[in-house]
Amino acid sequence: MDRTLTLSFSCPDASGIVAAVSSFIADHRGWITEASQHTEHELSRFFMRVEIRADSLSFAPEEFTGRFRPIAERFGMEWRLSDSARPKRVVILCSKQEHCLYDLLSRQVAQDFRFTVPCVISNHETHRRVVEAHGIPFHHVPVDPADKGAAFRRIETICRETHADLVVLARYMQVLDEQACRTLAGKVINIHHSFLPSFAGAKPYHQAHRRGVKLIGATCHFVTPELDEGPIIEQDVIRVDHSDTPEDMVQLGKDIEKVVLARGLRAAVEDRVLLAGNKTVVLR
Repeated sequence: MDRTLTLSFSCPDASGIVAAVSSFIADHRGWITEASQHTEHELSRFFMRVEIRADSLSFAPEEFTGRFRPIAERFGMEWRLSDSARPKRVVILCSKQEHCLYDLLSRQVAQDFRFTVPCVISNHETHRRVVEAHGIPFHHVPVDPADKGAAFRRIETICRETHADLVVLARYMQVLDEQACRTLAGKVINIHHSFLPSFAGAKPYHQAHRRGVKLIGATCHFVTPELDEGPIIEQDVIRVDHSDTPEDMVQLGKDIEKVVLARGLRAAVEDRVLLAGNKTVVLR
């Protein structure tokens, strides 16, 4: 696979942004393999993502950041540069339910999209053997109801020491406290077993069954201090009817949760997700 650099940014909307970026790349003989852009008119903000073949540039890829910085400063960009030679490091948090964890582990092995898992953290020992069978370190961090903060501080430390780019809550059944949400802001992705904002909280499928819904779904979103209110990355639904029991819905829900979480993580890993206030722009 060719090595690529991915430049993604947002900035106040203005004339000449695309010209400046594309000219910079062209002037250094860069070969653009993919580009997408979007203007969020309500925010007067411009979003862009560009993939460049690393070996096409007239300078070493490591020099890109320094050379591009004047353009970024000129337009007031919030930007990042990713190198495909360094896959994103994704720490997974889980509890007892296995479906999302196992799906992500299999995708990491198959490299459906490029990421590595430096460790898995859980408040239970349930999945240690499976995780370690994949050659991945497993950290058991129990959560004491009387002092949850101690567990979350330990999780923050592990994420820092493993240089985590992203943290995925793969049905981790604990609510991160405000300090953890702020320390890891913009890095924590959650899968919610409901099509938010409807049926938040406990047993959403039972709530949905009582309401006679015809669609159930799942939501992948960033974690913020406001429970289940973070910017949404990906959603999907599946049809149900009166013949489906709550247990049927739970099983169908597990299937859609795995798909939605994988899609959301892939978008984040590939730097396609940019924050736009309380929502996201996902550049395809």
